[in-house]
Amino acid sequence: MGSTILDRIVAAAERRMAACPQIPDLEAAALTAVGRRRDSGLRSLREALSASGPQLLAECKHASPSAGILREPFDPVGLARSYEKAGAAAISVVVEPEFFLGDPAWIPAVRETVTLPVLRKDFIFTERQLWETALLGADAVLLIQRLLSPGRTRALLDLAKELEIEVLLEIFIDEDPRAAVDSRAEILGVNARDLATFEIRLDRVRKLGDLLPSDRVRVAESGIRGSDDVRELAAAGYDAFLVGETLVRADDPERAAAELMGR
Repeated sequence: MGSTILDRIVAAAERRMAACPQIPDLEAAALTAVGRRRDSGLRSLREALSASGPQLLAECKHASPSAGILREPFDPVGLARSYEKAGAAAISVVVEPEFFLGDPAWIPAVRETVTLPVLRKDFIFTERQLWETALLGADAVLLIQRLLSPGRTRALLDLAKELEIEVLLEIFIDEDPRAAVDSRAEILGVNARDLATFEIRLDRVRKLGDLLPSDRVRVAESGIRGSDDVRELAAAGYDAFLVGETLVRADDPERAAAELMGR
């Protein structure tokens, strides 16, 4: 069986980590960064996404393996500023460099510009990557359940808590959600993309909404094109909506974000 795009992305991340030596005194530097973030005021992704009414987790994404380059020139800081003006609850920044043309340096640049929680969206599977996330100053991080055993999920959730970084734990539509639910992660995301075919199936996202506990923040991810999608997924129990390509491609991202949420 051939490898999936997810397998290739993870293999590339492993090669980069092997080629790039760890930052000296990484843990101490990361803890110092956590202290600075605490002193300036923590920003809670969970609180932002669980506010009354549907909430938008708006994404800054330069490219994707399926769609290619989404916007050129690409200005993540300008995009984030537009999303905040439109009423987004939080900002997701895709920083994977090889397949998504991202840059981790965008995290501090965006966070300095907006007052919203900032999520590092990447392919995280080691403690080292979480320490680096803390050093970047991110308020939250994406973990992908498919990449992790239950034990690894628990270990990374525990370290994230120590670093005061909230976790969005993501599953895909062909997965049994029980491992993610059993992890006790407070924010659960369902990605509408079928990794085998790259097909988007929002109908499966709606069905999985019934299986996610109502005491978690539930996030629908990928393939959301308009306010009708938001309304249907909200009716299925989702609290928040991670939207990237639709907004990044728009001529006026601020207006597109506002219209998406019916504002």
